[in-house]
Amino acid sequence: MEQIEVNSWETLNALKASATKIFDTIGDINMDEQTSVFCCIEDDYIELYYNEIESNYIRHFDNEEEFFQFIEIRKNELGNEDFHPTDYYNEDNELSDENSNENYDGYSISGEGDEDKF
Repeated sequence: MEQIEVNSWETLNALKASATKIFDTIGDINMDEQTSVFCCIEDDYIELYYNEIESNYIRHFDNEEEFFQFIEIRKNELGNEDFHPTDYYNEDNELSDENSNENYDGYSISGEGDEDKF
């Protein structure tokens, strides 16, 4: 693995634009102040590392295996492990009132003194 420090995001953006495939983007420059873009340019596996505070760099990996291992390392460092949201809108949702036996007919949220008619 080789690493080259880069001063300009323009250089990183130019490499990103020439990538044949982008495998993953980890982090958010606006929230985390850093972003890693893992991509392939021809037969080279590369990380483009953007950082607002520290140095930016280009990291070249020796092989595909090392590349994918480092993606997992970077995910763990930035807290971007695989995210599986809970499906709250599933039809079998236990919190749903659709299957409730409670009867709300005749229930009103207005008080005795409310004059507004809807």
